[in-house]
Amino acid sequence: MGNQVEKLTHLNYKEVPTADPTGMDRDEGPRIGVSYIFSNDDDELEQQQDSVHDLGGENPALQPYDPQLHEVECSVYYRDECIYQKSFSEEDAQLEEGDEGGGGHLSTYTPENLLNRCKPGDLVEFVCQAQYPHWVVYVGDFQVVHLHRLEVVNSFLTDASQGRRGRIANQLYRYKPLSPAVVVRNALEQVGCKDRDLSWRNSECFAAWCRYGKREFKIGGELRIGKQPYRLQIRLGDKRSHTLEFQSLEDLIMEKRRNDQIGRAAVIQELSSHLQAAEEEEEEEEDHHHPGAQTAVE
Repeated sequence: MGNQVEKLTHLNYKEVPTADPTGMDRDEGPRIGVSYIFSNDDDELEQQQDSVHDLGGENPALQPYDPQLHEVECSVYYRDECIYQKSFSEEDAQLEEGDEGGGGHLSTYTPENLLNRCKPGDLVEFVCQAQYPHWVVYVGDFQVVHLHRLEVVNSFLTDASQGRRGRIANQLYRYKPLSPAVVVRNALEQVGCKDRDLSWRNSECFAAWCRYGKREFKIGGELRIGKQPYRLQIRLGDKRSHTLEFQSLEDLIMEKRRNDQIGRAAVIQELSSHLQAAEEEEEEEEDHHHPGAQTAVE
């Protein structure tokens, strides 16, 4: 089937100018028409506790969890540059294992095991079946800073995990990171920020902003006009993929996280149904334009 491209637009979002996208966002200059739309796509643990009961009330970190079975392989591009990748292929895994930062492969660990691996400034992604991933910034002394229930809070890593397994996520985004000291400072300076003072839609955007300082991770951080420079390429199989286009990184992350929450099997089923319907529609159009054509059978 090859790669399919589908354009997504979000006309209900306000448009705001983008400041220097290459450096730290200092929030200098006017911000026009920012719409603070909050999503409960994650960080609402009342819903996540239901998932724990679905597992028989057992600790989710103790449940069998195979990332390759549950998680969606994907790449994110800004124009022609790959800025994010989650891949289970041996080649990509070897690249990650050789990188500095302890990201390693996409294996997951118990919260207690993670404490022996984390260094200040690391990003940690907690994952569990049928839940949105939860991202935190490790700041040292067994503590993390994260966006939780519309507030940036300082917690112990084991408490923030809510029993979920996690991984060090430094290697997923391919932006140049800030120094560990700056990452920790960025996180700690936001502790106590909540509700309409927040500039991030979810825990991933907050944690990534702390590490990379990119305005694109903030609510309304980019101007949404016409062009869709971001592409989310979802792998459906060894030689098949499906590509979605977005006007902003923020919108793309929301879709990527939705895929993480519903799981790999559901995403593949959803996209396969969509692609099959599109192919049938194309065949009908071809038959309409060439009514006398016959199909060759080998």
